Amino acid sequence: MDILSAVHRSDLEWLETHISYHEIDWRKCVHSKSGDTALHVAALTGSTQVTSWLLSHGCDVCIEQQNMDGKRPLHMAVQASTLPIVRILLYYGATIDPLKRADWTPLMLACTKRSLQIVKYLIENGANLRLINKDGWTSFHLACREGDEEIVNYILDIDNSVWNTVSNNGRSPLHTAAMHGHETTVQTLLSRGNYLTDESDACGNTPLLESLRMGHISIARLLISKHQADIYAKDKIGRCGLHIAAEAGQAQIVKTLIETCGVDVNLLSDTALWLACGSRKRECAHRLRDLGAKDTADHKGTLPSHLMQI
Repeated sequence: MDILSAVHRSDLEWLETHISYHEIDWRKCVHSKSGDTALHVAALTGSTQVTSWLLSHGCDVCIEQQNMDGKRPLHMAVQASTLPIVRILLYYGATIDPLKRADWTPLMLACTKRSLQIVKYLIENGANLRLINKDGWTSFHLACREGDEEIVNYILDIDNSVWNTVSNNGRSPLHTAAMHGHETTVQTLLSRGNYLTDESDACGNTPLLESLRMGHISIARLLISKHQADIYAKDKIGRCGLHIAAEAGQAQIVKTLIETCGVDVNLLSDTALWLACGSRKRECAHRLRDLGAKDTADHKGTLPSHLMQI
């Protein structure tokens, strides 16, 4: 459509020349596949001039219109990390906490985009930090997932109890930061929050187990030394950190747990060697054998080496 193309090009001269806004139903001027209105497109491209022109020429009727993903123009401005457009849309009355598909607010998007200025502006204008998406994640969970220390500390300054929340599957912001390898954020959460040692999610995973699964050895050491995390803590199916690291193929983690932390290489649930072979993690299986893991049969007589040649 010519209008959407002109907006995409930020061609204000074409719009002023060709558009008689009294004759346009802006709500029907949408992209056939994305459902984007002209205001969505302008917000995403970041043209303050075109955005202002559209809003002052009748397109303000689209300010709360959703595209196929449930995004409103404010979502698009935040997605593009364009603070001037955010300001313009809020000035014209855009709702501060609209939900897109999966119940994401603009503030949640801003936290994933590491846009501290936009995070501040949204909160200062009334954005709700306590809203959750369909997975039970708050904006603070998302900030911890990204590991942006400025945003993490800013939100804690605004609400010093925001650390005390869990998602639908029981994961805290500490679980999230540990899983995604953000050591500085883990340090911040341990110093500014009051997390219980070895608090587990719905599957029995502690922050330590998540860090071991993902191979974040420095975070694992931090949790053990500063949070007194239990290296023998087990998930709901009886696996401790050694088993989880072996199954994930984290050879260096396995070596550290055995040689530095003194974990028994043949510690039972299924043995670590069983899990490494079952998951086809050849390097980790070889490391376990080198460290003394036994090729021990289960009650059916099946050996780990039957699952994968080692």
